[in-house]
Amino acid sequence: LRLVVTAHRISSMGLSPAEINELEHAGYSIPLRRAVNMQEILGLACSSDVVHETAASQLSLATPGEAAGLSLVRLSRLLPAVIAMPVGIPPASRIDEALSTGELLSVDVGEVNEYYTASCDGNVVAISEAPVPLTESEESRFVLFRESHGLQEHVAIIVGNPKYWPDPLPVRLHSACFTGDLFGSLKCDCGEQLLGSMKFFEEKGGGVLLYLAQEGRGIGLNNKFRAYTLQENGLDTVDADRTLGFGPDERRYGVAAQILHEIGIGRIELLTNNPDKVQAMQDAGIEVVNRRPLHGTLNRYNRPYVEAKVARAGHWLHDMLAQSTAGD
Repeated sequence: LRLVVTAHRISSMGLSPAEINELEHAGYSIPLRRAVNMQEILGLACSSDVVHETAASQLSLATPGEAAGLSLVRLSRLLPAVIAMPVGIPPASRIDEALSTGELLSVDVGEVNEYYTASCDGNVVAISEAPVPLTESEESRFVLFRESHGLQEHVAIIVGNPKYWPDPLPVRLHSACFTGDLFGSLKCDCGEQLLGSMKFFEEKGGGVLLYLAQEGRGIGLNNKFRAYTLQENGLDTVDADRTLGFGPDERRYGVAAQILHEIGIGRIELLTNNPDKVQAMQDAGIEVVNRRPLHGTLNRYNRPYVEAKVARAGHWLHDMLAQSTAGD
């Protein structure tokens, strides 16, 4: 048996592989002892205090099959770790039987790689739309887009009458945040950014908010909760994600640019503190005429998060950090 994990996870474990894997979606495999149990495997996959006794020399680059398995769980936004076991060709009769009954499933490595690549291209299809009057703007319309190679769905919230939109058009790329947007979590400022964007659109006479299915900077809600637990134990938001096997930011903004192109938007005033969003829009042919910062309220719960985004990800939040911390 072997445990296949990402390069981010290997690095967080303090291991330095002899060979470097430059493919983002590939990974490394770690040999497992015969008597290993599932709790130990889970610890190897995502614990912050595990020290694996395997020397770095015993690590190996993931095989094409192992890397394909890792790609599948990444696409599903599961914990990016898989258990791999080589199977003879042709498979043993027991495996043949399991495949025939559906107990086991089989997929071609090439098909997985093709699908993974296609899932990153940002292509979307408009599925449905409806007028939805909002508190901040009664003249609003929701358009749902679905990724062409997947089940992820994103919503464009179109505020105001496009005939009278300002130029450049205010635009917000907003990653879904279940805890902040819906429940007012104090661990982030997402909810305030969302409401602040909608208020600004109404003041300016229109705008577009893209509500992107990129929970937890693209790691999914389940892994976001795992990361929160690691942060309670002293890790910052970047190192917590890294411990789980993710990069500092798993989001890609090609899908956002594609939606803007579909709507017919080419010149924008981008509401963001994130330099990656500005660069991604420019790279996709969207003219970012102006950038408008969005600051929430600093408090003792979100200060470490904001500090990490400034120090580790280069976000433009220095003015927010200059605020006095409420509740301290």
